[in-house]
Amino acid sequence: MFKKNFGGHGHSRFRRSSRPFRSGGFSRLGSGRKNNRGGNFTKRIDPAKFIRKAVITEEMPDFTAEHSFNDFALTPVLKQSIAAKKYEIPTPIQDRAISYVLKGVDVVGVANTGTGKTGAFLIPLLDKVFRNRKERVLVIVPTRELAIQIDTELKGFAKGMGLFSVCAVGGAGIGRQIAELRRPHNFIIGTPGRLKDLINRKMIRLAEFQTLVLDEADRMLDMGFVGEMRFVVSLMPKERQTLFFSATISNEVEGLIKEFLREPIRISVKTGNTAKNIEQDVVKVPRGGGKIDTLHGLLTQKDFSKVLVFARTKHGADRLSKDLLLRGFKADSIHGNKSHSNRQRALKSFKDSHVQVLVATDVAARGLDIADISHVINFDIPATYDDYVHRIGRTGRGNKKGKALTFIE
Repeated sequence: MFKKNFGGHGHSRFRRSSRPFRSGGFSRLGSGRKNNRGGNFTKRIDPAKFIRKAVITEEMPDFTAEHSFNDFALTPVLKQSIAAKKYEIPTPIQDRAISYVLKGVDVVGVANTGTGKTGAFLIPLLDKVFRNRKERVLVIVPTRELAIQIDTELKGFAKGMGLFSVCAVGGAGIGRQIAELRRPHNFIIGTPGRLKDLINRKMIRLAEFQTLVLDEADRMLDMGFVGEMRFVVSLMPKERQTLFFSATISNEVEGLIKEFLREPIRISVKTGNTAKNIEQDVVKVPRGGGKIDTLHGLLTQKDFSKVLVFARTKHGADRLSKDLLLRGFKADSIHGNKSHSNRQRALKSFKDSHVQVLVATDVAARGLDIADISHVINFDIPATYDDYVHRIGRTGRGNKKGKALTFIE
């Protein structure tokens, strides 16, 4: 655990605490009531859950893959694309899931975030569609950023295969998406609301889709999209392949698995709620103020090179990023009220390290896959422990080390 002070702010020392956290109105969420999108708030989070030493790399058990990508029965052109990306050994979820997806069975995949879930379904489904051009695949995800990332990854794998995709997300012009849907395509990757809109406009005929992927299904449930998911599934052929990926499995998620899948193969490579290579700690801040000064002190430290900061509200994210700009930091924000183009611009600046600090809300940052995020800072405490798990999963991707800090008054 870290022990030093930062920037001269004596209250920013990281300290282990066994006392339940009770300040800032957070305890009001402790009754298990539903939020306004239908998700459940958890009971008050004990700050001890925000503290954990990372496992030293040398002490981590080595994963021995049963396959290399060459071992899978994939079409040669797809193997060439994989090799061009310098991928040789699959991640644990890829190693165990790809063969089952190739067999055409339903699969439930449970894995920590940042472990290659996207490749676990894209690679075998590209092979499936390449071998039968009549096959069509629908991928549903909770946020537009995740949809765009999956679409980008698909295009990278599909080079030279003559396969095309449409990314159907809110916040972007529907006219262009309609035009793309009128052209030949085998994959649609989209968010629930925009997909429902396009289906109602008769632009997507779900009877033609034999494969459905529900990615980050737990988050879609939390965000209140269960109605949209049921709407889509009801219009798809009963004889289909369904792939269901989730970082967490609750009773509600189990209910969806039983409802949507047929005798699925269950694959779990999840080693815990949070990745072992993420250092987690709390930062004590003065009650009633001083959080921005504490954050300032942290950001001046050399190793805080690419920092994702979480705020509870859209207004709070905007205000915090503006305050950081006034203090001389290169900062930007993303949240649901920002236009699609502005969100993409902010993300690109952060990815390219033109911006040191990106302030985000939970929904906007869901599923972001940005390399080399050095720190995740919970400026505002998350509403649920699941939100915490997903927040800090933006750092420590793959086998890299990451650090997560949570501000507590």
